[in-house]
Amino acid sequence: MIHVPIDAITKPGIPIGDYAMFMMMFAIITPAIFCGSVVGHGRFNFLVMFTICWSIFVYYPLVHMVWAPHGLLARLGAVDFAGGLVVHVNAGITALILSAWVGRRKDVHSQRNNLSWVLIGTALLWIGWYGFNAGSALAVNDTAVQAMLTTTISCSSAMVTWMLLDRYHFNHVTLAGVCNGAITGLVAITPGAGYVTLGGSMIIGIVGAIVSQYFITKIKPHLPIDDIVDAFGCHEVSGIWGSIATGIFASHQISHLVPNGLLFGGDLHLLLVQIFVTLLTIIFIGVMDIILIKLLSIVLPVSIDNEKLAAIQSK
Repeated sequence: MIHVPIDAITKPGIPIGDYAMFMMMFAIITPAIFCGSVVGHGRFNFLVMFTICWSIFVYYPLVHMVWAPHGLLARLGAVDFAGGLVVHVNAGITALILSAWVGRRKDVHSQRNNLSWVLIGTALLWIGWYGFNAGSALAVNDTAVQAMLTTTISCSSAMVTWMLLDRYHFNHVTLAGVCNGAITGLVAITPGAGYVTLGGSMIIGIVGAIVSQYFITKIKPHLPIDDIVDAFGCHEVSGIWGSIATGIFASHQISHLVPNGLLFGGDLHLLLVQIFVTLLTIIFIGVMDIILIKLLSIVLPVSIDNEKLAAIQSK
């Protein structure tokens, strides 16, 4: 059995109240990701009720399955250092389903992003990510330092990769692309931040940027979704890659809590486990999301119609 950071709650010196507040930060930030995917054209009342029900029936059960010592996915051997499955795969699938259910706006490009706020938001995310990734060590130790280093390297590598891809495909670099690249690197390293080497974190960030940009630029335009903040493209796609990549780049020398991944002489076991638990997570979230949306849509409208949305935007 692979132990996850939540086991450290038994260590002396960590008050239950402090640990509860730390975990609540995960619970608060996760719905913010998928709510952003339908901001402006999803009904506020519906989103409030959906978030409450989703937290009870999707988020908390998944937290237990992945991070509790006797949780279903933990018993299977799932490795998730700081929320790759619990936060990013979870929020990304939910964003995709919500976006599909709410539908597309009549004019997808009617709202323009304020790039100054996008940059500020990305900078705050980058800083805050250290709290989540390094904080998941639940101690000021080598694991926390390793998580900070891998987070920095993955984020930087993904950001530069996205810039180079923008330059190659579109002949110019955009600030929005730089910010998206940074976020994909942060997401991709989250599952294995305290378990992988620095070189592994660089590869994880680079590949995360490549697969996320490919989805956003090549696949998303052909889908009937209107994911405004690219929650699925950044969080889900990179989150899936990061979870699987942990089975490749995990090193027992970095953390005794995990076996060696495929690249460091381990067999296929950890990689296959990561693929399997990631698929189980996606299935569980998808089924539960659809059930919740169907039940809530009986009593609450899901989306704002295009005429009302146009009237709101004109004010």
